[in-house]
Amino acid sequence: MQKRVILLKIMLLVCFTSIIFRLGLIMFVEHQVYFSRAKIQQIKKEEIIPKRGNIYDRMGRELAVSLEKESLFIDPSSLKSDETINILKSYIKVNAEQIKSQSEKNIRFLWLERKVDHAVAEKIKALKIEGVGSVPEGARFYPNGFLASHVIGFVNIDEQGMEGLERQYDKYLKAEKSSKVVSVDARGKKLSDGSLKDIKGNDIFVTIDEGLQYIVEKYLEEAVKKWQASSGIAIMMDPFTGEILALANRPTYDPNNLKFIKNIGIIRNRALTDLYEPGSTFKIVTATAALEEGIVKPYTKFDCSQGYIEVWGKKIKDAHRHGVLTFEEVIQKSSNVGTIKIAMMLGKEKLYQYIKKFGFGEKTGIDLPGEMAGYIRPTQKWSGTSIGAIPIGQEVAVTAIQVLRAYSVIANGGYLVKPFVVSEIRSSEGNILYKAVIQREKIVSEKTAKIMRDILKKVTEEGGTATQAKLDGNNVAGKTGTAQKYDPKTGRYSKDRFVSSFVGFIPADNPRIAMIVVIHDPKGAHYGGVVAAPVFKAISDEAMAYLNIPRDDAKEKGLVVTFENETNRKVVVAKE
Repeated sequence: MQKRVILLKIMLLVCFTSIIFRLGLIMFVEHQVYFSRAKIQQIKKEEIIPKRGNIYDRMGRELAVSLEKESLFIDPSSLKSDETINILKSYIKVNAEQIKSQSEKNIRFLWLERKVDHAVAEKIKALKIEGVGSVPEGARFYPNGFLASHVIGFVNIDEQGMEGLERQYDKYLKAEKSSKVVSVDARGKKLSDGSLKDIKGNDIFVTIDEGLQYIVEKYLEEAVKKWQASSGIAIMMDPFTGEILALANRPTYDPNNLKFIKNIGIIRNRALTDLYEPGSTFKIVTATAALEEGIVKPYTKFDCSQGYIEVWGKKIKDAHRHGVLTFEEVIQKSSNVGTIKIAMMLGKEKLYQYIKKFGFGEKTGIDLPGEMAGYIRPTQKWSGTSIGAIPIGQEVAVTAIQVLRAYSVIANGGYLVKPFVVSEIRSSEGNILYKAVIQREKIVSEKTAKIMRDILKKVTEEGGTATQAKLDGNNVAGKTGTAQKYDPKTGRYSKDRFVSSFVGFIPADNPRIAMIVVIHDPKGAHYGGVVAAPVFKAISDEAMAYLNIPRDDAKEKGLVVTFENETNRKVVVAKE
């Protein structure tokens, strides 16, 4: 019995010695190894879902934001029966054949549906279906739906910019993926979220005004429906700075519901991509060039009584027969005959020089994707009839933004400006990373620009071609355009397909906005003064009230004062 007790004591001593030795080994020799293992179990890395930067209008109103949604996935190899698929079908669309096919190939991951609503995701997670899981993902949302969709653009399922500003400024808006360290307990339950903030891209502030954009889209939509047109364009710009205040196209789309788009052409930004012959709106180039070169005066007379002019055997007619017209009446009444006579006095080399000066045949450089340069042949490639066709807006291809920029030259006193949409880019911390700089080049004198402004005012007055663009209380300066479309099938100009347009600025003497309206293929009428001019008037009337711009007739009553702003233009402000 005593020997057994001694043996037991020895065994216990050996055990305790071994334990103490092991503890000492762990504490002093293997400490770092076990500390590292514990750290791995208690701390884990978690991926941070980066948020795309927001897009705001000029007043700070949200145009595009990023939300967080969940994406559902399945391990196809875990599929044991069709019952799982039937359950999932009650909540989401499921491709049963694909899941079974992937299961047979021993594929371990397959998306069920990307970026579903939280409510749907929670219901599926509550079912605790084996092999089905979810991960959070960012999702783009456009609060105003259709509004300014061609400017803002959209992203694909992986939040990569595909059109508009989303594409042009993708590298600024997107944020790089990152991860953070979180603490967990023995069961893997999260104890803390770590110290890092969410990762977010840069925010973009644009020149677009949500209110003006709504006004422009409303009346453009009405016009396209009224005239059963194939498409329509309207652009509003600050003629002094080049800031795009509103830009709209019809037809349009909702970037929140891209799956409903049947015709991919609907996403095209026609204001920048669609080329057309401008017709009479192009006459401004010939008129301005003749004045600037001193070839004509406002009251120089031109005999247009024949109603046509022959150029290399081709007769070019006026829409309405006129008598003897002064230079300003040629523009006011949009006489083809008078304009061609002026162009002949100017000569093709000078005419071409001014066409290029006004920026035609080149991109404006606006910060939106897809812009076309248009087309104007060099004089060496002109035919004998070109000197008769080009001055009246034929044999040239332009975009709406190019024409609007050309008229802004007259509005702002002779400067060709570079249009732009993005005014600022700010980091998630609020630091300014980019600020737009106004770019403009003097191309004609203030004297010539003023004479042209006065002439263009008469276009909207009695006897002009755009009386329906005239506003009560404010002078409007502008020009109509009615161009036949070229039919490649017949090799001639179509007799029933037209481009109707009006481009101008208001108030005429102190312009705050320049705007162009272009309606393609209107039915029932085709003159720019009938189809497009009323749209300009409706938009301008409401826009002037929205911007709180006083009427011109208020000046006569001494109700306004003027001052010079940062762009050296006179601004009229109503007294209190």
